[in-house]
Amino acid sequence: MTAVSAPQGATTPGVGDKGLKSNAIGYLSNLVIGVASTAPAYSLAVTLGFIVAVPQMGTHAPAILLVSFVPMLLIAFGYKYLNRADPDCGTTFAWGTRAMGPWIGWINGWAIFVADVIVMASLAVIAATYTYLLFGWHTGAHNEAAVLVGSSVWIILMTWICYRGIELSARVQQFLLGAEILVLAAFAIVAFYKVYAHHPAHSLHVSGDWFNPFSLGLNPLFDGVLLGIFIYWGWDSGVSVNEETEGASESPGKAAVLSTLILLLIYLLVAAAAQAYAGTGFLSAPANQNEVLSVLGTKIFGSPWDKLLIIAVLTSASASTQTTILPTARTTLSMARWKSIPPIFGRIHAEYLTPTVSTLGMGAFSIVFTLLLVGFDFKSQSVLADSVSAIGFAILFYYGFTGLICTIYFRKQLTRDLKTFVMVGVVPLLGAVLMGAVFVKAFVDYSKAGFNYSSPVLGIQVPILIGVGGLLLGVPIMLLCAVKYREYFGRKPEVAADDALDVKVDHVALHF
Repeated sequence: MTAVSAPQGATTPGVGDKGLKSNAIGYLSNLVIGVASTAPAYSLAVTLGFIVAVPQMGTHAPAILLVSFVPMLLIAFGYKYLNRADPDCGTTFAWGTRAMGPWIGWINGWAIFVADVIVMASLAVIAATYTYLLFGWHTGAHNEAAVLVGSSVWIILMTWICYRGIELSARVQQFLLGAEILVLAAFAIVAFYKVYAHHPAHSLHVSGDWFNPFSLGLNPLFDGVLLGIFIYWGWDSGVSVNEETEGASESPGKAAVLSTLILLLIYLLVAAAAQAYAGTGFLSAPANQNEVLSVLGTKIFGSPWDKLLIIAVLTSASASTQTTILPTARTTLSMARWKSIPPIFGRIHAEYLTPTVSTLGMGAFSIVFTLLLVGFDFKSQSVLADSVSAIGFAILFYYGFTGLICTIYFRKQLTRDLKTFVMVGVVPLLGAVLMGAVFVKAFVDYSKAGFNYSSPVLGIQVPILIGVGGLLLGVPIMLLCAVKYREYFGRKPEVAADDALDVKVDHVALHF
């Protein structure tokens, strides 16, 4: 397979080499997809309280968000340069196949699939629960059957939108993300105003020390980063729609880097506002940890404006549900077109120019996994909570490999100048090392009794069982594929061409 770049000035939608609609969305839509996929409001709502609750954390939750951002930014540069050389919607699967061979490429494609399927359960449950809360149906929000039905409906709706075309997906994302950011901005502004104008009980004035990670010990720093890494994950969804974006070789990579910076700004602003208004004791209280934003919304906005925070988390979870389907479908599409999995996953709709079986299959897998996971332990939802921890293993795995792949693939270009050596070689490799270190730390911590929410299964802690077990499940499946698809698994690793890092002269549009 060869990388296909859009010709100079190309703006007319066409059909790319995989059958997707090329030049269908602009740079800004790509950026929106990247930011929306991380679900900022949802991520803060389900993570901030737990970060604050880490022993010896004190007021340093914003510092954790700052440190967690660093490896993400480093890996984003790896995505930028790999996408420049090969704008393949299979991303790490395709790049891993080229740089390190088919086995590494395939298992990274599987890791993307595993992470996305696992997270869909949590996203869908949040979307269903907050839908009921928005309309005041608290009974439904705590009823197993109602939540399972609502979760399935949300997955079906977002699968349908993804199926109907990338343009519709992008327009929906623009609306959902816009509403989400407006509410979060209003939350921060009102919170800061009340802190400095009215001095509510337990409020704190923002201090520079909140953002200083060197004030923390290594244990709280690492334990906090384990949680902080999760809230930045998802920006690579914009890169997965590279073949449908104008300026396919440049726009998605630039959007990946910028999206991490936008997320950093959102998280630091909202986390500081929440901590300043409520204090650490309120945020870390067990009763508030799972619903920090909705609980604070009642205090900061008052009724009925507190519904705004419910809307923010709802739009955040639903947007991420959609943008989680997009990259998974395109990863399996690419894997099918590279002839590494059954060709049925490579089918494209004749009119909508979207993956058909891959998109619908992702929706179906997600519904089944959600029903099993939520139905297994609905009352305590401890298994669902542990599944969020489990996602980290797949994230760290394929993000870390992406950084390593970048350095290996461009190894012959690294000596051409200092900037290339640092930005293409050192930066992504450092990101890979950091991801690997966090992976090991996560494995050690989540293997401990009492560190997780649910009881172990057959002596194995649930995050390890779901996260690492999900990755290992890919090994026998990969071996079966190796028997069937010998041409793909017989490929040899490649080295990037001499001009692979040269900026492509293709059209980069700023419109949506």
